[in-house]
Amino acid sequence: MNAQTKLIGQLRGALANAISDYKAYDVPALCERLGLAAGDKDEAFNSKFRYASTRLQALRPDRVVDAARLFLEDNENFDLAELVAKIDEYDRTHVSDLTRRRIIALFEGVPLATELEHVDFIKRVWPIADMPSPYEPDVFRSNPGTLEDAIYQHTVRNDDWTQQELLEFLGLLTCSQQQFFRFLQEVTDPIAQNPEGQAQLVKDINGHLRHDGFVLQVKRLMSGSPVYTVAQLQVGAPSDAAISATLQAFNPDAVHARWEAALQRRANNPEGAITLSRTLLEDVCKWIIHEAGETYEEKDDLPVLYRKLAGILNLAPDLHTEQVFKQILGSCQSIVESLGSLRNKISDAHSEGPLRVKPSARHAELAVNLAGTMATFLVSTWRFRQADRPMDGKTKS
Repeated sequence: MNAQTKLIGQLRGALANAISDYKAYDVPALCERLGLAAGDKDEAFNSKFRYASTRLQALRPDRVVDAARLFLEDNENFDLAELVAKIDEYDRTHVSDLTRRRIIALFEGVPLATELEHVDFIKRVWPIADMPSPYEPDVFRSNPGTLEDAIYQHTVRNDDWTQQELLEFLGLLTCSQQQFFRFLQEVTDPIAQNPEGQAQLVKDINGHLRHDGFVLQVKRLMSGSPVYTVAQLQVGAPSDAAISATLQAFNPDAVHARWEAALQRRANNPEGAITLSRTLLEDVCKWIIHEAGETYEEKDDLPVLYRKLAGILNLAPDLHTEQVFKQILGSCQSIVESLGSLRNKISDAHSEGPLRVKPSARHAELAVNLAGTMATFLVSTWRFRQADRPMDGKTKS
């Protein structure tokens, strides 16, 4: 029996259990509404579970899933919803067990939320009042109660569960990917985290999620604070990887992080991506000017910064006599100035107004790709100039 067949079997049992919670005289009509064979009330009165189970066994797997979806339209049932989600996700890209464990480890010794009591936070993600205790009945626990009872006992009254134990009892290692992503979205929500904690947590989680092709990205703003959703990481062009490698080696914390943020926003947040394109080039200019021992003013905008850097790197068109180099370098300067203008016109840095053009993903892709290419060229030129610097500290012309 493969895993998918096993899931369908579990779904049949869970749906039969859910149906048997109804009154016996309502079961026949409910089953017919779900697409199951008709029957009479006497049969349902004998055994509601057997009534539903017999009819579910006669259905094809896809029809069982359809029946479960219909049931969930009118009823909340966490276990049933989890099984449907796992079946839906069966052939999709998955976050590995290792990644789940690494993300769980991020919370060891720290609270799940900084702005909510941890039980209140947990209730936003799991129906713990309806979930069974992880403990079996025994001589000491004739009635172990619910998972909510156990959480209060072992994290509030006694505080003898680790965060790893708590999250594993909640099912974070075995739950559907849908539920796992719901946890990530809730735990990074501004309702749950202060701004500093949110920013660090998103960075740490994304450091693990990226390995499996997913990322937390900004969905919207709530009172100025970002609200995140999990999305599949967009596979970029080969040049994306080359640019990433160069900027990572140059400055991983500021410059490379800006580039990664711009990549994330290309498709879903064009205005934000265009803003980050200009900021990326500003970052590169400032860092190289600083490394070169020169200064700049905080008020300097991108064109001013680029002109200063062009002088340092010998990139000003007027410094060259060959016409082809003058044209290429003049085009580079035009690209930088155009990115600044594009950002001013259609990014999210200014009020939209009634006449402002709304950028699309293709505009953002152009801006991000141009900025990344220019940033790589500037960094590579600076590294070349450093390697070409003689012992007296003066760069050769």
